[in-house]
Amino acid sequence: MEIERLIRTQGGVLSRRQFVGCGGDDNLIERMVRRRIWQPVHPGVYVNHTGKPSAEQKRMGAVLYAWPAALAGESALLAHGVRNVEAAGVTVAIDGARRVRPQPGMRVVRLTNLADRVLWNLNPPRIRLELALLQVASERWLAAGEAAAVALLGDVCQQRRTTPARLLEAVEGLPCLHGRAFVAGVLADVASGAFSVLERRYLTHVERAHGLPRARRQSPVVDQARRGFRDVLYEEQRLVIELDGRLGHEWATDQWADLERDLRAATGELLTVRLGWGAVVDPCRLAPLVGELLQVRGWRGSPRRCRRCRVA
Repeated sequence: MEIERLIRTQGGVLSRRQFVGCGGDDNLIERMVRRRIWQPVHPGVYVNHTGKPSAEQKRMGAVLYAWPAALAGESALLAHGVRNVEAAGVTVAIDGARRVRPQPGMRVVRLTNLADRVLWNLNPPRIRLELALLQVASERWLAAGEAAAVALLGDVCQQRRTTPARLLEAVEGLPCLHGRAFVAGVLADVASGAFSVLERRYLTHVERAHGLPRARRQSPVVDQARRGFRDVLYEEQRLVIELDGRLGHEWATDQWADLERDLRAATGELLTVRLGWGAVVDPCRLAPLVGELLQVRGWRGSPRRCRRCRVA
């Protein structure tokens, strides 16, 4: 039956509108609820069991309640398979000309040109990944500052869910995006390979601000055991800077992998220096030290003072 197909493809969730469209009626809905076969999750939306709805069912139920609607914000990112994202409740987007009363645990946002921004063929429908990501990054920029926005953009690009080029293209279509200029600048940095907050801070505060030579970022390396990437590589000087930030370097297994890679790099006449937040947050002290190391290894330039420098 069509009703069974809908319930199956929608993860056990069905709306009254869909049920009546398939030939059902309100009396049958009341009977299914009374017999504890279905339970309401929102007015006019039901799930086919009496236990606690799953996160996926809550997202599907919110979309059906506000229909025509689509997942937005963190909810859309989760539906797209993005990791390291948490959503407090469900966010759905509706057309800017409509109004829908939110239900508990639901946030409703209104967007212009909604039809062109949604992947309607997916269950549940969701805002396109790049648009949802930019929306969340903008909100984090407003609420928590630059680091939160950079962490999100860099992390999703590092997960290979999208690319800086696609995000930059999406930015062009969002002239009213809060923090648009900042986000565009971040994406340019991410395009150069500076994926984490720590990597971007090294790039902008240490390397660029103090006139150090331009390095390669996220350059691939293959050894006998595994494939990986070097955070910062000064090729001519045969110097590698590995930036150990919060993500990806906190477990003992990662530390051993880093050690093995450093030792193999040394056999190839590469010098590896590992830097953490404690060093990078003091860029005016760090830059002269990195500059001196680069000079010893053949760089003919000199670090310059930035406008915030306290260290000669």
